Amino acid sequence: MKTRDIHRAEPRHDLMKQHHKQEEVHDPYKPRKKPAEPCLCPQCRAVDLGGRWQWTKEKHEELQKELCPACQRIHDNFPAGEVTLSGGFFERHKHEIIELARNTEQAEREEHPLQRIMSIDEAGGKVTIKTTDIHLPRRIGHAIFDAYKGDLDTHYDKEGYFVRLTWKREQDYLLAVGK
Repeated sequence: MKTRDIHRAEPRHDLMKQHHKQEEVHDPYKPRKKPAEPCLCPQCRAVDLGGRWQWTKEKHEELQKELCPACQRIHDNFPAGEVTLSGGFFERHKHEIIELARNTEQAEREEHPLQRIMSIDEAGGKVTIKTTDIHLPRRIGHAIFDAYKGDLDTHYDKEGYFVRLTWKREQDYLLAVGK
């Protein structure tokens, strides 16, 4: 009769210590625990149901009122991310590139109410788009890069829960190749 090897060569993944570590939350605007009851943001009308902010079709006037993290960031003027756009090509196509950024935000905002553009500021030949979330700048930056190419640089600051993307394109590629 064979004896079974009761010792595994490798430990089970669910028993390893790194699986027991709780993920650190760096976002100062993310609540540490779910609210006891559903709540309504009085500014944007998003509803927190089960710890997730979402848009609902029903009216929820009777719910407890609490600012959502996005509205709180807008109120405090404390963005979680920004996209800086610049270059000669950008100057010639500014309106359509900013419209692409707004369309990307609108598509994300339909599913994720906390992902919003806070402001679009223009200064010194550059446009800076500030957002309430770290994921939206990446989506905006990649949408612009996919549509118009150019140079895209990404910098994450994990300790500060902040992301900065810089997109730049100086000239048309067809003109550069023809030289």
